[in-house]
Amino acid sequence: MKQLTKAEEEIMQILWDLKEANVATVIEKMPEPKPAYNTVSTIVRILENKEFVDHRKEGKGYIYFPKVEKETYTNQSMNKLIDGYFNGSFKSMVSFFMKNNKMDTKELESILKEMNKK
Repeated sequence: MKQLTKAEEEIMQILWDLKEANVATVIEKMPEPKPAYNTVSTIVRILENKEFVDHRKEGKGYIYFPKVEKETYTNQSMNKLIDGYFNGSFKSMVSFFMKNNKMDTKELESILKEMNKK
């Protein structure tokens, strides 16, 4: 699966939340300053080329919807992060966050409990 740029991820987050939308609706959900219609339209077409998004015709326009589930992309991104920065070691990643982000043992225990549930 291909990686997304920051702009592509921003649009995908909106489409994942909305389930489907036209370009104008995507723009409505974006923070100020709003990008130009043509910019968002171009990014959506790039997402289609990357096979993250598909569309259906509705009236004179198109409705876009995600083809890739958010969880699938999140898992792939996290695995790439762990592989690229922590040599594939989840333990190294957790250790990094505990040292550099002042995570306390209560938070770690909470995370472990959640993981054990799954």
